[in-house]
Amino acid sequence: MSALLGEFDSADACAAAITTLRERGHAPLDAYMPFPAKNVEDALELPPSPLPRFVFVAGIVGALTGYLVLWWTQSIDYPLNVGGRPTHAAPAFIGITFETMVLFACFTAFLGMLWLCGLPRLWHPTFEVDGFDRASVDRFFVVVLDQDGSRDELTRAGALRVVAVDLEGGTT
Repeated sequence: MSALLGEFDSADACAAAITTLRERGHAPLDAYMPFPAKNVEDALELPPSPLPRFVFVAGIVGALTGYLVLWWTQSIDYPLNVGGRPTHAAPAFIGITFETMVLFACFTAFLGMLWLCGLPRLWHPTFEVDGFDRASVDRFFVVVLDQDGSRDELTRAGALRVVAVDLEGGTT
């Protein structure tokens, strides 16, 4: 599969190119930026992340797990009669329940972010493009699948240069 990598010198030019390509039916699109640019993110029309739902569910599972472990160990498995107090004292379980909820949610947030971002990615074909290291300094790059006319669209949109990238192997 082949893609085109267009280089731009500003966030505004990059956002305008993405908007133009999207209007002409080119998809999927991706961008590499040296810093977050709201107008580029808006032009990409990215769907909302599912990560908050994953973290919420993991927090609920963590709270239930913590509470059930405490309930089982204190009431069923090894009940202790200390001063005539009940073995199932819910207020005493609040601290551990909260901590297991936070633990499960944090691990899910960390691992989910890595998974959704495709990390760790030690190599990608775009890394082989000469000058792509400037994506972390001062250049903006737009990636579009190589279709009929996409090279011309990138050039008309103001790309400083357009490079073909073989997504399976490197630059062509």
